[in-house]
Amino acid sequence: MKSVLFILILIASHNLQAQKYFTRTGNIVFSSHAPMEEIEAVNNKATSIFDVQTGAIEWAVLIKAFEFKKALMQTHFNENYMESSKMPKATFKGKIENISTLNLEKDGDYQVNVSGKLTIHGVTREVQTTATFTVKDKQVSAVSELRVLVADYKIEIPKLVRDNIAKEVQINIIAQYEVLS
Repeated sequence: MKSVLFILILIASHNLQAQKYFTRTGNIVFSSHAPMEEIEAVNNKATSIFDVQTGAIEWAVLIKAFEFKKALMQTHFNENYMESSKMPKATFKGKIENISTLNLEKDGDYQVNVSGKLTIHGVTREVQTTATFTVKDKQVSAVSELRVLVADYKIEIPKLVRDNIAKEVQINIIAQYEVLS
């Protein structure tokens, strides 16, 4: 009897684990399109996990891991704007609202609605967006885009360079997920 119970628990825990997907190599690109200067930074070390059963999805990214084409921009970004030594990461904790439309057993593109709390620079705000999950040969990937206002996250831009940085920043998110085992 104990061995049957053990096997059932083992099967149940395996099924629960198989319902979660993760990545440690999520790609986040943010860009600021302003008349004076185009600013773009890339981070290929974002982590994410999502639960197929509940629709829960989370992201975390270290601010210092964003890379710029110009080293001086990267320094200003970390020290002056994002204060990454005080607030080292940005996070998203949310939910895929229509998780039942995502079929990870069938190849195809699945558009889902995502809502949750985005924390940047120590400020947390509710956000909503869409994401497209692609299933191909049992591989799962996702892309999404957000637009955030710099002022909403209390990121102060000095008057001297205010025209160089857009008030709204575009954030593109790409993930290649693996089954959590």
